[in-house]
Amino acid sequence: MTRLAILQRRGRAPAIALLVSVLLYAMPAGAQTGVPPDDATRDAAAANAAEQARIPERIEIGLSTEIIPVTSNFTGQSLTIFGAIDNADPLVHRQGRYDIFVILEGPQADLVARRKERVFGIWMNVESQTFDNTPQSYLVASTRLARDITSLDTLARLSLGVGQIRITPDAERPRASDLETFIAALRRLKVDSGLYREFPGGVQFISQSLFRAELALPANVPLGAHRARAYLFRNGALVGQTDDTLRIAKAGFEFAVSDFARRQSLAYGIGAVVLALVIGWLGRVIFRRD
Repeated sequence: MTRLAILQRRGRAPAIALLVSVLLYAMPAGAQTGVPPDDATRDAAAANAAEQARIPERIEIGLSTEIIPVTSNFTGQSLTIFGAIDNADPLVHRQGRYDIFVILEGPQADLVARRKERVFGIWMNVESQTFDNTPQSYLVASTRLARDITSLDTLARLSLGVGQIRITPDAERPRASDLETFIAALRRLKVDSGLYREFPGGVQFISQSLFRAELALPANVPLGAHRARAYLFRNGALVGQTDDTLRIAKAGFEFAVSDFARRQSLAYGIGAVVLALVIGWLGRVIFRRD
C-alpha cells in the first residue's frame, strides 16, 4: 500500500514539472527575469503612442474689426488679420516649413471688359466680353512668394494669387475671338486700380503658433460682404484652412441722408422743399436792401 502511494506521487511529479515549464515559456522574458524593458523600448513605445495620439494642425483667424465704415473722406485703410495654428509642431516651426496664405476676396459681380479702337478718327468700343461671378477685389498676403510655397497646380486649384483667380466668361453670350486677351486686360485693369494685389511677406509669425497678416485696402474698395480666407501649408502640402466675413459699408452724414432718401422718399422730398423755402427766406432777410 505504501509503495503504491509512492508510485502515484512519483507519477504526478513529471506532470507538475511539465505544467510549470509551459507557464514559464509563455511568460515574457522581462517577467521571468524581473528585469524591466530597456530605455530604447520605452522611448519607441512612447513615440509611437504620441504619434498615434497626435492631432493634425488646424488654423484659426480673427479680424481686427467686423465692419469697416466708408465715409466721404475715406482714402483706404490697413486691415490686420490675426491667426493661430493649433497643435503646431515645434520642430516644423523651427525649420520654417509652415507657410500661410491670407486672402480678402470682395463680393462677386458680372464684370465687363471692353476693347477700344480708332474708328474714323474717334476712339470707340468695338468689342466687349462679360465675365460671370468675378471678385471685384482680391488681396492676398503670404509668408513668402507663392511659387516658393507650393506647386502651380495647387495654387491654381485653390485660386491663390492674382494670376490664379478664376475668371469665367458668360456662357449665355458669345465669346470674344481672343478671350485670353480680355482676361489679361481685366486682370491688368484691376491691378492698376489697386483692387488686385499681392503682399509677399505680408504674413509674419509672432510666436510659435501666432501670426499676423497685413492687408492694405484701397480707397476704391467695393462695398458689401468680403470673405477672408486662410490656408496653412506644411512642407508644401495643404493641412488646414478657415474663413471669416468682413463687411465694408458706407457711413457718416452723407450715407444717412442717402439712406433716408431711399427708404422715405416722400418725407425726403417734402423736407427738401421746406429746406429750400427756409434757405430762400433767410437769404432774402439777410441780403434785404432797405
